[in-house]
Amino acid sequence: MPNMRTTLTIDPDVEQLLQREIRRTDRSLKAVVNEALRIGLGMRGKPTRPPRFKVEPHAFGFKPGVDIDRLNQLVDEMEADESARRLAR
Repeated sequence: MPNMRTTLTIDPDVEQLLQREIRRTDRSLKAVVNEALRIGLGMRGKPTRPPRFKVEPHAFGFKPGVDIDRLNQLVDEMEADESARRLAR
């Protein structure tokens, strides 16, 4: 839902309350008005719907049979093989 822009005529007593809240909280008029409307409309505390999570797959180029969850073990085995070759010389 896109943002809605509108012009409001605010009564003087409400303006004073808004100005007081702006100074107290150091927030913008927009933020204060939106919060006041949410409270007044009974929406405070209701969760907003988060954006839909999207998984984007990535091709790593590993050959079939390579378990990417055990790459550290593969590196350890390769280092052990290399060390064994060096000792055999």
